[in-house]
Amino acid sequence: MSSVLEMRSITKTFPGVRALSGVDLTVRPGEVHAVCGENGAGKSTLMKVLSGVHPHGSYEGEILFEGEPCAFRDVRASERRGIVIIHQELALVPQLSIAENIFLGNEIASRGIVRRNETVRRAAALMRQVGLRENPQTRVADIGVGKQQLVEIAKALAKKVRLLILDEPTAALNDEDSAKLLDLISELRSQGIACILISHKLGEIRRVADTVTVLRDGRTVETLPVRPSPKAPAALPEDRIIRGMVGRDLDHRFPERTRYTGADAGRPALEIRDWTVRHPVDRRRKVVDGVSLTVRRGEIVGIAGLMGAGRTELAMSVFGRSYGIHDGGTVRIGGEEADTRTVPAAIARGLAYVTEDRKTYGLNLIDTVSRNVSLASLPKLARAGVVDEHRERRVAEHFRTSLRIRTPTVLEQVGRLSGGNQQKVVLGRWIHTDPEVLILDEPTRGIDVGAKYEIYTVVDRLAAQGKAVLMISSELPELLGMCDRIYTMAAGRLTGEVAREDASQEVLMRYMTEDGSRGAR
Repeated sequence: MSSVLEMRSITKTFPGVRALSGVDLTVRPGEVHAVCGENGAGKSTLMKVLSGVHPHGSYEGEILFEGEPCAFRDVRASERRGIVIIHQELALVPQLSIAENIFLGNEIASRGIVRRNETVRRAAALMRQVGLRENPQTRVADIGVGKQQLVEIAKALAKKVRLLILDEPTAALNDEDSAKLLDLISELRSQGIACILISHKLGEIRRVADTVTVLRDGRTVETLPVRPSPKAPAALPEDRIIRGMVGRDLDHRFPERTRYTGADAGRPALEIRDWTVRHPVDRRRKVVDGVSLTVRRGEIVGIAGLMGAGRTELAMSVFGRSYGIHDGGTVRIGGEEADTRTVPAAIARGLAYVTEDRKTYGLNLIDTVSRNVSLASLPKLARAGVVDEHRERRVAEHFRTSLRIRTPTVLEQVGRLSGGNQQKVVLGRWIHTDPEVLILDEPTRGIDVGAKYEIYTVVDRLAAQGKAVLMISSELPELLGMCDRIYTMAAGRLTGEVAREDASQEVLMRYMTEDGSRGAR
């Protein structure tokens, strides 16, 4: 059998939008086949067609699996054939055990009664297969995201998977967990299991994939071998993949900085002094411990740190004390002490916060683009307490154009937009509040290189207007390419402050792995 999967001329149309147009995809047995493209290119839609989320009859084209035509009416139909998809948002029940989650919907039972001992025994065997060393009866809520990914893969193996689809599997993982997951994908390949890997991380594609198919604007652009031959020492260059994704060479990953030249350039816009926050449940634990930092007008300042360093906790606690228990410290904006005890108070003092989790905290996914843009500044758009919908739509149209939000109309449900366009909606919302300080928490997570560049351009433009930007990112090249200075955090404390000209990944990593006991220098 030359291929385990063939998707031929797949076309999928939504109201007003053609998401896929004649897409072809062929996957060989035991192959890791990467699918990449900009946000909105059609990757997720194609996988939803394959897995039965979009049922047969709702699209045009043909699917052959192991040589046989398939007409999947739902997800369970595709799973019965051995096709299992693991979405970026994991489908686990936190309050159930690992074993219960592995066999959820596929329970081991006799006469309607779950055989618990057999469930635990078989779960333990599957867990060993994926390298998960936990008690099968441990609650999923009590393990980290990296281990939860392994539970999802064990769950797929329980369904006798023959083709595993992984959608951005390392988006929420640290480097160590990402490396372990990629090693597991390689191990599955050696067992004859084919994998489709959707990822924006081109380094991961070059490391683990055999073949890459590039989509652009809902069409197949090209399919390329990642290595010309098994013995070839060099993988396909990242720039070659990028050229296929965006339709052009991306010579510069970051825009050239435009410096702010106003009379108040260089003056402190945000000053945080001795900021301390305790864990909301375990009050003995300090998640932010005596942090002091400054961001000046027209400056982009980064915060680097490993998972658990306290970066997001710092940002959320400063913005309306949205996390933890405040235990001391002050915030000054524009040289004056600011009341940021509530979110409305923080917004009124010129703070804006773009959360790292746009789908949970950043957007109302079932509401329109227009309403999502206006949510943080409704008083600006209201008369006598009633929102002027015409003004609201004009504002949304302005940001749709200026931020290049790809949507047929501002009345489109924001949940239907790609990740990159959703992130632009969040940015538009906070830009409309006209903040003095913009805190960006993982602003390009899960976004392709083309959309990243557009967001970087927006951030640079804000700094050039005199805004102060505090950027939190797990991608060190992003911080090095965008920031004037970079603070590092570990264990809730600042461990370093590095100027742009002195910064490198090695220097930052050294500070990020300190124990946090000595503070910034």
